[in-house]
Amino acid sequence: MSTATDTDAYFDPYDVDINADPYPTYARLREEAPAYYNDRYDFWALSRHADVEKALVNWPVFSNTRSDILDIIKAGVALPPGVILFEDPPFHTMHRGLMSRVFTPRRMAALEGEVRAFCARSLDPLVGADGFDIIAELASVMPMRVIGMLLGIPEQDQIAVRNNTDSNLRTEPGQPMDVKEENVASGDLFVDYIEWRAKHPSDDLMTQLLNAEFEDESGETRTLTRQEVLTYTAVIAGAGNETTGRLIGWLAKLLADHPDQRREVVEDRSLIPQVIDEALRFEPTGHATARFVMEDVEYHGHTIPAGTPALLLLASANRDPRRYSNPEVFDIHRENIQHLTFGFGLHFCLGANLARLEGRVALDELLTRFPEWDIDVGNSKLAPTSTVRGWERMPLVLPTRR
Repeated sequence: MSTATDTDAYFDPYDVDINADPYPTYARLREEAPAYYNDRYDFWALSRHADVEKALVNWPVFSNTRSDILDIIKAGVALPPGVILFEDPPFHTMHRGLMSRVFTPRRMAALEGEVRAFCARSLDPLVGADGFDIIAELASVMPMRVIGMLLGIPEQDQIAVRNNTDSNLRTEPGQPMDVKEENVASGDLFVDYIEWRAKHPSDDLMTQLLNAEFEDESGETRTLTRQEVLTYTAVIAGAGNETTGRLIGWLAKLLADHPDQRREVVEDRSLIPQVIDEALRFEPTGHATARFVMEDVEYHGHTIPAGTPALLLLASANRDPRRYSNPEVFDIHRENIQHLTFGFGLHFCLGANLARLEGRVALDELLTRFPEWDIDVGNSKLAPTSTVRGWERMPLVLPTRR
């Protein structure tokens, strides 16, 4: 293995052993190869907080137009228009403005009662049990239920949507994603439902997408075409579905690993927002975002050439000691967290408020019913995907009742 740097440090986003604990590798990259080149898969990686943050806002050089997933960039497939994840200004500005109007913090906050009721329905039957799998019982189900609430997708159809989304993100252990052009932001699952909703408007986000007027790139004021609505719906249904579920799993794991901090949160629920953001910093669900380099750019004495993909290692940046004190310590009292897990700049995650709400409500309801738990580590399993990092199985062990 050769790199463009004087180090034998090796980073491979598909390596199962690295994925099991990537942080020692990130630490070596930050110190020995802050501009790292992997010649097996032909990509560069930036690992220091300052470099990642700077690249995230430098969209003319680090472009989203070929996707924000390394595997899709490498596949070179044609991307559907109208996906803000795959756009830069001016198209990104236009489409994000439209999405911002239908994806408002007020709309997110209005969901809290429904989200809390769903958590109660999921967790109440488990009270008195010796344990349960937090992923199967809550984390893997809740995000799609919430997206379904937003879009108005009938509950009986939500599992199919979640499974389709998850399967598109899955990778064989140790292998890149098998990218199929027809699966990238495909809204085929929603064709019949969108037509039905067009004839039966409601107060859901789908109805707003069908009726929202905006000024397009030619200056024409219009509504979205059916194909554009399909694409937007696919993006909304997919974004945050798997990542938010992984967040819930990490919250359970981190608080089991730090019972003293968990006891503080049980007693003082006002700490929960801090817990959410420290968990997002310490164990981000998405460890990297990819960009396509549009022109030669210099980092640490090396030229990252135009025409190559670059991974911006968010998880490494979140633990950079140049930015954080004691970054390898999980600390719910940490000040000025400002992690990069949701991105930075014009591509900052539109669903950040929703993810925080889901994490906050899920943790609050979990702690109310189960103030203590351990993890059955031997029966826990990390998910086999290179795009997000989290748990596929995680049984909680509850204290024996006296």
